[in-house]
Amino acid sequence: KFVGILFAGFILTKSGPVVLEFNVRFGDPETEVLLPLLETDLYEILMACCNGRLDEIKIKFEDMSAATVVIASKGYPQSYSKGFAIEKLEEASKLEGVTVYHAGTQYIDDQCKSNGGRVLSVTGVGKDLTTALRNAYKGLNSIEFSPSHHRKDIGAKALNAPLRIAVLASGNGTAMGPLLEAIRDKKINAEVVAIISNKKCAPALEKAENLGIKGFYISSKGKSREEYDSVVTEQMRDFGVQLVLMVGYMRIASRQFCKDWAGRCMNVHPSLLPDFAGAMDLDVHSQVIEAKRSESGCTVHFVTEVVDGGEIIVQKRAPVGADETPVSLKNKIQPLEGEAFVEAVRLFIEKKIGPGAKKSFSYKDAGVDITAGNDLVERIKPACKSTKRPGCEADLGGFGGLFDLAAAGFDSSETILIGATDGVGTKLKVAQAVRNHSGIGIDLVAMCVNDLIVAGGEPLFFLDYYATGKLSIDDAASVIESIADGCKIANCGLIGGETAEMPSMYKSGDYDLAGFAVGAVKRGDVLPRGVSVGDVVLGLPSSGMHSNGFSLVRKIFESEGIDYNDFAAFDKGRTFGEILLEPTKIYVKEVMPLIKEGKVKALAHITGGGLVENIPRVLAKDQSVHINVAESDWSLPPLFRWLKEIGMLGQEELLRTLNCGIGLVLIVSKDVAKEIACQLNECMTLGVITQRNNDEAQVI
Repeated sequence: KFVGILFAGFILTKSGPVVLEFNVRFGDPETEVLLPLLETDLYEILMACCNGRLDEIKIKFEDMSAATVVIASKGYPQSYSKGFAIEKLEEASKLEGVTVYHAGTQYIDDQCKSNGGRVLSVTGVGKDLTTALRNAYKGLNSIEFSPSHHRKDIGAKALNAPLRIAVLASGNGTAMGPLLEAIRDKKINAEVVAIISNKKCAPALEKAENLGIKGFYISSKGKSREEYDSVVTEQMRDFGVQLVLMVGYMRIASRQFCKDWAGRCMNVHPSLLPDFAGAMDLDVHSQVIEAKRSESGCTVHFVTEVVDGGEIIVQKRAPVGADETPVSLKNKIQPLEGEAFVEAVRLFIEKKIGPGAKKSFSYKDAGVDITAGNDLVERIKPACKSTKRPGCEADLGGFGGLFDLAAAGFDSSETILIGATDGVGTKLKVAQAVRNHSGIGIDLVAMCVNDLIVAGGEPLFFLDYYATGKLSIDDAASVIESIADGCKIANCGLIGGETAEMPSMYKSGDYDLAGFAVGAVKRGDVLPRGVSVGDVVLGLPSSGMHSNGFSLVRKIFESEGIDYNDFAAFDKGRTFGEILLEPTKIYVKEVMPLIKEGKVKALAHITGGGLVENIPRVLAKDQSVHINVAESDWSLPPLFRWLKEIGMLGQEELLRTLNCGIGLVLIVSKDVAKEIACQLNECMTLGVITQRNNDEAQVI
């Protein structure tokens, strides 16, 4: 006497299903595909078998689909080798809807290796067979095992199998006639597998018998609506029904029925819904005539708890004659019901409606709003136009920005172009936190054009790149308008840019910036040039933090629990956010005249690395700078003193991370140093160029 669980293997033949075998092995793919769907505890089932209580157990399976693909050793079922490494099993097992079963495997020194013909089985579970197969192959393809092979056509026939339809009818079921004809003529890939009625003598059941379709009468006597619908649902699931059609079905579906068959149950109503919802048969047509409508028709809609209130799928229309009667109107509308059902079923098969519907996407659905982008361009055009200078018109709309060197006063044969690119770093996080973007564009321009003048270049034009998760026209316009402000300060044209909306790259509200500047310098005037011992080092003050060191600053604020909206004790009247967001100073107008007069030998833009790493970039290897802090006018500004104290920053860390109040360094001849220092606003004499001794630091 056998006690336990058997599984049966079937094959579908033209004569019907045939049993191939009964088996008990849970390691076979036949069981591995079912186990993830089992809702009832397997242990309870096994114990019930052992104790003879199987009749007490209600075995339930999830209303889902599953598919299993076997990974076999190369050569199986003939000769094959063992001992090949299998990788990424854990990653595959963590995928949603994926279960990985071991068969011919063994672990050697914590390494999973092949040890048989059938090595692994990967089961995918999903709302339908398509999803289940997709998950199974997704899990399989994430596993690294070679040499191996597997079937690539699992479920192919099932995916192309006819749609299995059940018809619920209380009367003649006339509207299913055109559907049956379309099926017979192979115009749609479907089959009616069952016709169910709540009326024992319903003509629809007689039609079922004549057509060789299974027909069922289910009595509602003594059953609540929920109980009756439960019996109907169980009957349809036994037949593998995928779509339910209500054809003259005179029952209101229960809440659970609507939930179980959501998006898979259709009803036809003899009016153009939502008008005349709730009425039936001749009453509907009478109401249409009484309302003096010139047009009527029928509606196929999904069934929901709201009677005749589900999503409309198809509507067919017909004119209402002047002498129309309810009967004549019914005779006119009824043939349209069958046509509407055929069209609705075709849409379901094509996955244009229903749970498996393929949604039609737009760029906006993906998070990119082209209209908003166009609106932004229109808004910023005046700001860009305001940066016009000799050589460019600063017009937007073309595929590229144009610049005429000759119009800007440069002889192309004697001109060298200089390019610079930069960003604003995590200063953006502060701007985004306090919702103040009005100066961040000036920072972007400054970080680029200040690098141009270091090489002696006059800024000519600028381009920007603005990337965001969700485009806010106000935020983006504020940023780009401030870029235009920076371009005007630097006397360069804003001739183009790019706005990229990338929802998968950035969170909503976040954005990033990059700037690109091009300048020109006459051949022979490129800096640095002729720096020698005895030259004087001058410094121009920064406007604050500029755009470097913000990762350190933000770390200090986070550690100390300081909010950007808190007021700074060292600068009464301003918040930390206002102080930190002070735009980077642009030095073009101050320094460019001196460069053109040939009075500047070298410049150093003090950015990341501070004084100690940026000044050496313009010095020879045998030169150094001695900065005499005591004799200079340079002192650490309040913001930097506060950061040093609150962050407990050492001298070296402070000098190589922050600008410490010096934004630009000039190296000039001793004989013009005093003249230039007087000419430049707040210029500081920092020190002199000296001969470097061996490997000593270049900034002392």
